[in-house]
Amino acid sequence: MSARDRKPSSSAKSGKKEDDAFDIWLKRGLHQLFDDVAKEPIPEELLRLLEERDEGQ
Repeated sequence: MSARDRKPSSSAKSGKKEDDAFDIWLKRGLHQLFDDVAKEPIPEELLRLLEERDEGQ
């Protein structure tokens, strides 16, 4: 029997819970760090450059 054929052990299940907890922690931390930045308006110069690029294509 290969490792893939075996049923997951209880430690594999608890590893999933740990992964979920880490994902939640990471998502919250990233939101705390970057939500304010993401809410900032896009500078007019950058918008102008993007418009110029779109017109050139």
